[in-house]
Amino acid sequence: MSFRLKAITREEHLAFVTARPSASHMQVPSWGDVKPDWRAESLGWLDDNDRLVGAGLVLFRPLPKLRRYLAYLPEGPVIDWDTPDLQRWLEPMLAYLKAQGAFSVKMGPPVVARRWSAEAVKAAIADPQARQLRDAEATVHEPRAFDIADRLRRMGWHQAEPGSEDGFAAGQPRYVFQVPFAERPLADILRGLNQQWRRNIKKAEKAGVKVVRGGYDDLPAFYDIYVETAERDRFIPRPLAYFQRMWTALTAEDPNRMRLYLAHHEGEVLAAATMLTVGEHVWYSYGASTSRKREVQPNNAIQWRMMSDAHELGASVYDFRGITDTLDESNHLLGLLRFKVGTGGQAVEYLGEWDFPLNKLLHKALDLYMSRR
Repeated sequence: MSFRLKAITREEHLAFVTARPSASHMQVPSWGDVKPDWRAESLGWLDDNDRLVGAGLVLFRPLPKLRRYLAYLPEGPVIDWDTPDLQRWLEPMLAYLKAQGAFSVKMGPPVVARRWSAEAVKAAIADPQARQLRDAEATVHEPRAFDIADRLRRMGWHQAEPGSEDGFAAGQPRYVFQVPFAERPLADILRGLNQQWRRNIKKAEKAGVKVVRGGYDDLPAFYDIYVETAERDRFIPRPLAYFQRMWTALTAEDPNRMRLYLAHHEGEVLAAATMLTVGEHVWYSYGASTSRKREVQPNNAIQWRMMSDAHELGASVYDFRGITDTLDESNHLLGLLRFKVGTGGQAVEYLGEWDFPLNKLLHKALDLYMSRR
């Protein structure tokens, strides 16, 4: 028998997510307010006793001139992914979204498939034969992930490709870098950092770098160096209004949901970063740094302060978010991967994003449109 699916209030949704140890920051009700181009709705799965047993934030994106929508559940929904009868959860969701005018559904199961230790990633980078992380031997395989993938395929879901050559697809990253914190004292996490990291943290301290928490009024200072970072690292920056909206929406839901950190040196902001928290999961979200005074190591200083604060908040994982899958020395994102590997954490591959075309013709038209952008 399938679960019953219905729209639920933000309060019901938030209470459900809050009761869990972890859920993506894109599966909390306030995330819908960050995305004004999409219409957001909170969905709830109810069992035979009308108890809420699952929840999901769905974002509806309208097709131009048609009252048809792409329905997107980023890094969700929050359901029992280990169940042998996934169709009990997903079939009512597809039926509900189709009735709402969705022509295609995209979701990102929060299911880990493989993990590579920092040593394994370093060995893969050093191996001239290794072209991509996915080709390197993983330290840990999660067999349940492959069972879930098989079940999804049998149900008619299609796995989206891991993304462009740099590993950052249009959707959410399939490959991330995480530092496990659970049951580890902070001193142990510090010992887990490589020598260069520990040396740089000390260097920043000695040079007088001060990392402080900022607020809404400090977002323009963050934004100035974020734009500089975008130019240097060749990505298109989001507008300042996006970060202001993000701050307002997320902190209204929970004052700790989003934090801003700034690294000061002699009256100048050299680096800044945002941190997001849901339950025991903490993410380094956006980072920015100037090219000036690199020698005082503001980036290591800001990350160590954020990691220390995340530990104090009771985090079980500190998540550096997306990493590149390519190990090509000429790729400008490889330096970022090396920086993250220095924390002694692990590279993590998720199941990635999956599509279900409810209307094959419109779904194909969207695919074509996206491939030309």
